Amino acid sequence: METRRNRRRVKEHFLRGRHAKLEDLQKEARGLENQYLYNKYIPPYPRPEIHVSHLKHDTDRGGLEGIHRDGGFRSKDSLLWWSLAVKPEDITSAETRLLEKTYPDRTEDQRRSQQSFLGRFATSPAFLETSRLGSYRFTFPVEEVLEAYSQQFCYGAQPVFQVYETVLYKQEVMYVILVDTPERRGLPLLSDNPNAVCAYRDGRFIWRPEAMSEKHRRHVDVSVRFELVQKPEEKQMEAGEVSFCQQSYVWDHVTIALSVPSGEVLKFDTDKLRGNLKYCSPGAPRLAEFEDFEMADDLVESLWPNFPRTLKEERSLQEQR
Repeated sequence: METRRNRRRVKEHFLRGRHAKLEDLQKEARGLENQYLYNKYIPPYPRPEIHVSHLKHDTDRGGLEGIHRDGGFRSKDSLLWWSLAVKPEDITSAETRLLEKTYPDRTEDQRRSQQSFLGRFATSPAFLETSRLGSYRFTFPVEEVLEAYSQQFCYGAQPVFQVYETVLYKQEVMYVILVDTPERRGLPLLSDNPNAVCAYRDGRFIWRPEAMSEKHRRHVDVSVRFELVQKPEEKQMEAGEVSFCQQSYVWDHVTIALSVPSGEVLKFDTDKLRGNLKYCSPGAPRLAEFEDFEMADDLVESLWPNFPRTLKEERSLQEQR
């Protein structure tokens, strides 16, 4: 694996042009200082296929003001970064998909009696509502982002999806998909192979995570963690509690890097920007400066004074639902 320092001076080990699964990554990273990747005492856990229809872009106060000023997202170092925004309904459909694949001949009674279990494993930062990169989150449908990119940088043609990198941090594995213009195919194309970590199909990114839980435990009780329990006779699955000390492991996630000439902006209508904006509480570890909700509400209202609702009013409506 190659090594570099990112803009935050954090060491990254990376493989260019590959999305290496954890088993292959363990071989590639042999001899590095990453102890979490080689933990041998991780209980059985699910391997679902998650179809994601939304992307998110988190930022801090300075980034928000720049996005408002520019009317969109300005690239740095010729790349514009987004992450998969996994919604609760994506977890639900992934759970159904996993059950149907494992037990295709379930009866209707077995389907009805099946209890939800996959959400108990979805505890890594990739699934949380918190943010590590700032108080402000823009969430857009995948198709809207790709359509804007197509019109503004591909002259209306469809962009290409390439396998950019696998990046290994101390306790994090990041798979990067590069979205580029049709004439710039320098890396392997993203395939729809059922064994691939990532794919793209019909307006959705498909992600097959191997490490959904950062510590394989519930946040409220560090003495309890979960393991996947399969019941072939009943054709069901469940999250079984395993009580002993918490066990750390890596967690994986997918980011989307749009190839945009350095300094250029992927533009959106200003009301659409505001309509897709929400406040996020800080996650761990914090990688940016955060503001409390009152300060964020005041800032957003000052930038979009004519928008019909404030962040506070949107939160109130959400709580009433």
